[in-house]
Amino acid sequence: MGGRPGLGGGGASNIVAQGKHTLGSFPAVRMRRGRMQGFSRALLAENHVTAADLLWPVFVSDGIASPEAIDGMKGVMRLDLKSLADKAKQAHALGIPVIALFPRVAAKLKDADGSHAVDADNIVCRAIGAVKRACPELGVMVDVALDPFTSHGHDGVIRNGAVDNDATLEVLAKQAVVYAKAGADIIAPSDMMDGRVAVIRAGLDKAGLANTMIMSYAAKYASALYAPFREAVAAAPLAEIADKKTYQMDPANGREAVREIGLDIAEGADFILVKPGLPYLDIVRQAADAFPVPIFAYQVSGEYRMIRTLMDDVDEATGRALAMEMLVAFKRAGARGVLTYFAFDIASWLQKG
Repeated sequence: MGGRPGLGGGGASNIVAQGKHTLGSFPAVRMRRGRMQGFSRALLAENHVTAADLLWPVFVSDGIASPEAIDGMKGVMRLDLKSLADKAKQAHALGIPVIALFPRVAAKLKDADGSHAVDADNIVCRAIGAVKRACPELGVMVDVALDPFTSHGHDGVIRNGAVDNDATLEVLAKQAVVYAKAGADIIAPSDMMDGRVAVIRAGLDKAGLANTMIMSYAAKYASALYAPFREAVAAAPLAEIADKKTYQMDPANGREAVREIGLDIAEGADFILVKPGLPYLDIVRQAADAFPVPIFAYQVSGEYRMIRTLMDDVDEATGRALAMEMLVAFKRAGARGVLTYFAFDIASWLQKG
């Protein structure tokens, strides 16, 4: 007696082989069974977000005596060193493993070569010390790039009208060593100069800092999502060169990112970071599949602002749900962890259940 495929009989006659997988069919197979109750949804969840997945980017600033609001990033503050130390202890108590420091440097300390970046008494070095004194167990990650320190706003030194790759490498290596000596656990070069991981690794090793880790921004794209960040660090308006497209990656390219990641791993990167996050989940997935090293993603300032706007314009609960959904998406794509400005909030939500 005939019938529509998949609706009659059940049993072994409805089991079909598709590639390497054996699939059943309705009504013997009902996928909703596992979704019907909370315990089964929890049991079957393929990815979970915990506080240990979160790296918290924090802005620190000279010349302030208390936290300072950042226009365009509601809920995110620039911190003075005392507030930073207090927040570091709170973050550790919430289970956040790493705090990532980004400086707002006074305009008077900036010059064309970003020379203040290698000053052992700069705001980053003092912030590292403040965190480590307050909470030695909390990991400290530092951005290695010159744009917060340059008067022209670019990530490297400019020679003859162009960002000079090789001249920049020497400064980046010195900057990395200064930060590591101050107590940084993870050096995170974000400049996208060719060869910088190898030069930084060699500089760290020569300085007796072989255990300092490198998380390379190996695939950092020339994205429109960075504007609130540039405001947060008070980066100088770009001068001499109109944009960063000669060193940051073209958003049109994917295979190039895989090549960049492979080169940085070969040069000594311990971990890899993809930036921005959500628009580049395909890059996270390709990297996680191709390389046996931990891959991280950065949910950047523009992404934060979009979610924050939803919280403010729709409702808090919807915004929270979206923040968590995006983090699950990163984990599903293969990210080991995520840098997110929501880290402190999310860790608090998770602790409260």
